Amino acid sequence: MLRKWPFVSNRTMASALYNSYDFVLAIAREESSVWERRAPFSPLQVQQMVRSGIRVIVQPSTRRAYTTQEYKQAGAIIQDDISEASAIVGIKSIPIDHLIADKTYTFFSHTIKAQPANMPLLDAILQKRIRLVDYEKMVNLEGRRVVAFGKYAGTTGMINILHGIGLRLLAFGHHTPFMHIGTAHNYPNSSAAKAAIASVAREIEYGLLPEILGPMTFVFTGRGNVSQGAQEVFKHLPVEMVDPAELENVVKTGDTRRVYGAIVRRRDYLVRKDGAEYDKEDLKRNPDMYESNFARKIAPFTSVLINGMYWDVRAPRLLMNADARRLLVSDPNRKFSPGEPTLPHRLLAICDISADIGGSIEFMTECTTIDDPFVVYNATTNKNIRGDMSADGVLVSSIDNMPAQLPREATDFFGSQLSPYIEEILRLGGSREFRNAPVSCVVKDAVIAYNGFLAPNYEYIADLRRENETANESEIMAGGAPKQKVLILGSGHVSGPVVEYLARDPDRHLTIASAVLSEASDLASKYSNARPIYLAVDSGREANEQLEKLIEQHDVVISLLPNVLHPHVAQMCIRHKTNMVTASYSSEMMKKLNEEAKSAGITILNEVGLDPGIDHLLAIECVSEAKRNGGEIVSFESWCGGLPAPEYCDNPLRYKFTWSPRTVLHNMKNAAKYIRNGQVVDVQPGGWLLRCVQPMDIVPGFSLEGYPNRDSTIYVEKYGLETAHTILRGTLRYKGFGSALDTLFQSGLLSGEKHPLLQPDAKSLTWLQLMRALVAETDVSASELKSRLFDRFERNHEKLEILEQLGLLSNEPVHLNGSPLDALCSLLTSKYDSVKGERDLCLLLLLVGIKWKDGSTEKRRISLIEYGNDKFTAMAKLVGLPTAMAAEMILEGDVMQKGVVEPIFEDIARPLLRKLRGERLKFESKKI
Repeated sequence: MLRKWPFVSNRTMASALYNSYDFVLAIAREESSVWERRAPFSPLQVQQMVRSGIRVIVQPSTRRAYTTQEYKQAGAIIQDDISEASAIVGIKSIPIDHLIADKTYTFFSHTIKAQPANMPLLDAILQKRIRLVDYEKMVNLEGRRVVAFGKYAGTTGMINILHGIGLRLLAFGHHTPFMHIGTAHNYPNSSAAKAAIASVAREIEYGLLPEILGPMTFVFTGRGNVSQGAQEVFKHLPVEMVDPAELENVVKTGDTRRVYGAIVRRRDYLVRKDGAEYDKEDLKRNPDMYESNFARKIAPFTSVLINGMYWDVRAPRLLMNADARRLLVSDPNRKFSPGEPTLPHRLLAICDISADIGGSIEFMTECTTIDDPFVVYNATTNKNIRGDMSADGVLVSSIDNMPAQLPREATDFFGSQLSPYIEEILRLGGSREFRNAPVSCVVKDAVIAYNGFLAPNYEYIADLRRENETANESEIMAGGAPKQKVLILGSGHVSGPVVEYLARDPDRHLTIASAVLSEASDLASKYSNARPIYLAVDSGREANEQLEKLIEQHDVVISLLPNVLHPHVAQMCIRHKTNMVTASYSSEMMKKLNEEAKSAGITILNEVGLDPGIDHLLAIECVSEAKRNGGEIVSFESWCGGLPAPEYCDNPLRYKFTWSPRTVLHNMKNAAKYIRNGQVVDVQPGGWLLRCVQPMDIVPGFSLEGYPNRDSTIYVEKYGLETAHTILRGTLRYKGFGSALDTLFQSGLLSGEKHPLLQPDAKSLTWLQLMRALVAETDVSASELKSRLFDRFERNHEKLEILEQLGLLSNEPVHLNGSPLDALCSLLTSKYDSVKGERDLCLLLLLVGIKWKDGSTEKRRISLIEYGNDKFTAMAKLVGLPTAMAAEMILEGDVMQKGVVEPIFEDIARPLLRKLRGERLKFESKKI
């Protein structure tokens, strides 16, 4: 690599530094994954920096393997605010909305190949004039990386694959010593894992490996830190290392009381196409002149492949898809005893520690995860199979954050490599001119961006990015297969924001399935990567077969259907191992599918709308923050309402319908439960909820009332509110709504029971006639009916006026819809449905009481007030956006939980809130 700046020794830059700058270093909290427990520095390394004069701020984290208290004892300042730091270090990418302008950041950015998913991050870094140092590009004069986790990637990868081999062989009917090895994160440290492996070694020496395995051979590619870390673990088994050329003979004559290892270099499997000898420098100049014979020369004699090699995109691959089809077939020469369990082929497992998707192993098309570490690759179908260790194929593990499984050791190791360069990284902030920064080329050449520009060595990123974008556009124009496929069931109000958000990424293909094809077609016509299809879910066998096929073809299903249809869709998703998202409450039917969904290895994420949805996210954020800062929650109330804007609430209900009026009205007969001042309050079903309506003077300028919503007591556990004496989730409406609904209830109009006068074949009737039948049950005069109603309403004139204003005492015809409730819904929809040009409004309020350690208390109000516009209603936006964002997180592999899930986990809630804030939603938090 051509050096543009001279190398400067770290030792020449020591004491005078602190006279020039006030060094403040911040260690950022890791938020990329629930498993990310590493840090750039250990407490001991922080202590050494503090003693040398560097002020260190550590953002608190309960997930980090080293505790916040340990960093505090090391001399670090513990606080969320890191704005005073001149340099901020982390491991994974910093969330875009957490980036602070004009700072130096150091982390693995994954931007140097113009990776599309990280270009928004790079844009933000340039816009905020951030100096970005990428660990991946910190190399010495020989071009070797000086700051990396490679050794521990190899260590954890080797432990994991030995565990996986035990499971794989058990699935084929063989108990082996490998069953006594766990996954890496089950051990407190690598020494404990190695001790377990050493005990397994003794069992192998006793001859406890099945003869059917033959001599087991482990092939290691690469000679760097990754391969060395894996070999270090491997050598705790009874090992004999051999040359790759000896593998064929080992398979025939080797001893089953030991295992054999071979380290494969490029010269062992790369040959020139013209027959000339391998030459390392020639390979660099002419990679296209070489081909791999690994599949013919080495792979047939390999039991386990440990791939830790670096692969250049121009070089031949180690294994191709076609190679896998030849290798992963039954071996006709292998002989088995009658009744003995068989193994399909020699190649049992591949641990691709490089985690290079589509890299040196072509069929490695997706990374596995720490909590779901294995797939079985079937070469015939070219698909990965999850959850079935006995499936045909080869076991594959390829976790892209393997060192996170041994977080303390990995942190110690990484920090020891980074420490010598931290002074230089801090100094970058004191240099206005990038080229004149007084730092070594190790740091200078790792600077990706500086003061709003790409550094000279990385200006190619802009060109590569344009090439990628052009290629993507060409692929779309040519009808190329997109990377992500999303099935959206339903085309109503909420679907608009869902489609608009997801369609922003041209690599996604959206299928909008609806029983109203005109709606789906109108919606899809706005986006080049969306297509409409007709589908009436649950309308018969043919429709179900079509839905099954669609679910199988897509990566994630977003169901915007009525809640009762979600379990029907979810069962199909489980069968086809397709993830699913809904905005609806997790029904009991859905919850019963939890174990099946886990077994299928999928996520069924519910309750990601507004309420439930955004209310969960804000609650988790507030409660977690309070607890991290030493507080306890003493009261919690969450109130939400979808309303017409004040200027459009001029009707007796003080309400307009932007969604199902039947659901709105029927919900008023629900039961409810909440806790008030330590007492559980049970509201019985059947209309008693209307007696719980209370004034809500909590937002200046709004005349509101509210009533309890469902069972609030379940949030004691979900939100962690064990110390709260009051817990209530409720619904907001304008004042007058409760009185109007109580009027309808007392009149019998909220009954969903079939009524003989309202059947389709009944005689036509007026509202006055229906009210006579419901109230008086006889043919009384209009004045007598009003008199009886007046008495029923406890002589309340306002309630009688409500009936008259709604037209319920008139001679208007009634729609014969089967029940009083359905007839009422038809009337109210025709009169009070929200129409185009009328704004709606969503209010979400959290009232949280917090008691601090010093005995003081605080009442906090967190609010979201959002108005609709000409494009989308507020309700559609606030339900659709988080639903789409949740689907995006699943597509990107950012949701770790499997089964039937709700967004009550910090690693789901925080990223979703960041995305919502990125859409300019304003969540205001203030003391009241």
